[in-house]
Amino acid sequence: RYTFVRTPEFPEKGLFEIRDEKDYPVLYSAIMEDVDILITGDKDFAGVEIDHPEIMTPAAFLERFKE
Repeated sequence: RYTFVRTPEFPEKGLFEIRDEKDYPVLYSAIMEDVDILITGDKDFAGVEIDHPEIMTPAAFLERFKE
């Protein structure tokens, strides 16, 4: 199951560090909306160290959850 989440126009800064500042609202929204997994192919997310949500590539997601 997937869920669409709302991205605030002005997310609170300083919650985590990410190389590309344009990616900050994406992860901020995932954290605030309490998603379990963020699926992205953007390598800037790979360097972010957070406990939740889990950040996965599409390939890793498919490998883990294939039937």
